[in-house]
Amino acid sequence: MAGKPVHLEIGASDVGRALAFYRDLFGWQLEKFEGSPTEYHMTRFTEDSGGAIQGGGPVVRVYFDVDDVRAGRERVQELGGQADEPQPVPGMGWFVTCTDPEGNPIGLWQTDPNASMG
Repeated sequence: MAGKPVHLEIGASDVGRALAFYRDLFGWQLEKFEGSPTEYHMTRFTEDSGGAIQGGGPVVRVYFDVDDVRAGRERVQELGGQADEPQPVPGMGWFVTCTDPEGNPIGLWQTDPNASMG
């Protein structure tokens, strides 16, 4: 279903402290995701949704499922938002980081097991 929240990123200036907080609060089992430009630890909520704690400072971004990440990016821009270029997560899918017209950070996610860097 397009528009369903599928991923949540919680930013932290002290990743270790944030990891301990969410592990203790919710029992999240977070695993380090290699290859990210910032420290990034992921957890799974359901079969098709998850979350992450990432370095870089406090910000929360919700990613919404879309059928076509490029069309979603264009639509965000048409509606007055801002959107970066799609980026692959090899073997998993594509994401676009965006800002809605109110300045809220959001993201779009398209599942695609064939996604690759090349």
